[in-house]
Amino acid sequence: ELKGKYGAIILSGGPGSCYASDAPAFDPEVLDLGIPILGVCYGYQLLNFIKGGKVEAAEKREDLQEPITVQSSDCRLFRGMTETQRALLTHGDAITQIAAGFRAVSWNTAGKVVAIANDEANLYGVQFHPEVDLTERGMDMFNNFLFRIAGLSPTFTPKSRHQAALDEIRGIVGDKEVLVLVSGGVDSSVCAALCKEAVGEKRVHAVHVDHGFMRHRESELVEQALGAHGIKLHMARVSKEFEEAYTSVKGKQVGPLGKTASPEEKRMIIGDTFMRITDKALADLKINPDSVFLAQGTLRPDLIESGSHLASAKADVIKTHHNDTALVRKLRDEGKIVEPLKDYHKDEVRALGKELGLPHELVWRQPFPGPGLAIRVLCSEGKAPEPLNDKDTETIAKVAKSYTAAALSVCELPVRSVGVQGDCRSYKAAIALTLPRETPVKDMDWSALFAIARSIPSEVPGVSRTCFMWGPPLSSSSANTRTVTATYCTQPVMDRLREADHIVTKVMIKYQLEYTLSQVPVVLFPASFGEEGKRSIVLRPFITRDFMTGKPAVPGEELPFEALEEMVRGIRALPHVARVCYDLTAKPPGTTEWE
Repeated sequence: ELKGKYGAIILSGGPGSCYASDAPAFDPEVLDLGIPILGVCYGYQLLNFIKGGKVEAAEKREDLQEPITVQSSDCRLFRGMTETQRALLTHGDAITQIAAGFRAVSWNTAGKVVAIANDEANLYGVQFHPEVDLTERGMDMFNNFLFRIAGLSPTFTPKSRHQAALDEIRGIVGDKEVLVLVSGGVDSSVCAALCKEAVGEKRVHAVHVDHGFMRHRESELVEQALGAHGIKLHMARVSKEFEEAYTSVKGKQVGPLGKTASPEEKRMIIGDTFMRITDKALADLKINPDSVFLAQGTLRPDLIESGSHLASAKADVIKTHHNDTALVRKLRDEGKIVEPLKDYHKDEVRALGKELGLPHELVWRQPFPGPGLAIRVLCSEGKAPEPLNDKDTETIAKVAKSYTAAALSVCELPVRSVGVQGDCRSYKAAIALTLPRETPVKDMDWSALFAIARSIPSEVPGVSRTCFMWGPPLSSSSANTRTVTATYCTQPVMDRLREADHIVTKVMIKYQLEYTLSQVPVVLFPASFGEEGKRSIVLRPFITRDFMTGKPAVPGEELPFEALEEMVRGIRALPHVARVCYDLTAKPPGTTEWE
């Protein structure tokens, strides 16, 4: 069935273990078809395991970008590359015995094998992820595999994908109408523009939902930008409806949103409320619900992180995206949703947006999640989660000391944040590092801080995120490190986050950073540090192209010292802010957003 139909096969990564009883079924004969095969992460381990090698749980898992050495001189997969490069390794299992017929062709800094090859059979496997930006020469590896080893030709182009998207919309919609939910981000804007091109302006109705979680003047700016491109927006101002919204999760009613602390429940309420607001918009626009399709700018990463079957039958839920809730999936199963970008990544959508003629400021606009600031507020009922044990706290302090002579103090923040480790969702502790005295950002040892942040999750599995925190030094034994302010998605809380976010936005515009920094989430979390009623803010300047992985912006390189100083100074001056942090964490192990 496969032979003669495919020119090459890639066995992808996944969250499981290939030796586990519940591992996905795999026919070993696939490896003997004579088709070139590349195994990635789980696929690498599976390839070795099926061919008689050993795969076992590693002593400790890895979730970091690190240097690797490749055998470029005689391995076709690494042809034309330097021997040393950086790659993303994220795994809990490891090959402990290489299968017969294979040889090691790459190693990490500890000397562990991270790639194998059987050149005669055209079988290759890599423990790292060549598909992400954090593997510096990953695209070159794919080029070598697909075009040199498998002998394929690169005939698939953005132009052909553009036409395929138009054909998909026309094929689904027929002579009916389309309702597009438009946030103003590039994904929904490109979706709206595609629908307009596919079926004509008169049959496309664009709706912008102002749920009360938008940034400062965001809705006005969205309306102006899309209006300039000929897309007229129907504005739905429904902040009260969202704050009072409920939904059902596995038969249980949850809500209202304005009193909900669980991050997953918040996302589900918001996603389902979007769908209900859509019904109201149809009535307001006097559109027959039976003659309209809902169009969404859903991307591939949204489906992967939501654990959608459209992306994978084995994907783990990292976080439920508002465009992939249970209600959305029901409408999708009923054939009522059009998602022309569901196989796209952010960089591909931007390329298509440029081709469609969308304004530069829309194509390169800072990504902003559909649920808005609601998922940039870490909610709390007023009680801190259970702290790490003493052994973990001591280990973290030792890691910090091993990278710098500076007298860093280590403090566990009284929150949990979402992460992604080994293709699985994590919900773990966050650590803050503080200095003994106020130090200008230009005089701080940022390389040491980032090195500490990379190492802590590998040494302490209960941690997925590390920050630097301004203010007097704090350790986990200091007074008031576990105090939190009850926090929910209410308008007074949103106003406080909006104020901090606007300070950051103004500084970004001043230093022309809005197109060079991929994304800059400003997150409010409920730590008061003993200052009653106050909360804290974390800055997350982030660099990525594919939005599947990425790294924190380095002060003094991607983020000017002066700009960072202005951001921090402005936010610390706000009377309701206790502390300000800078997120030092790559993705993985931390997601771009904290929730």
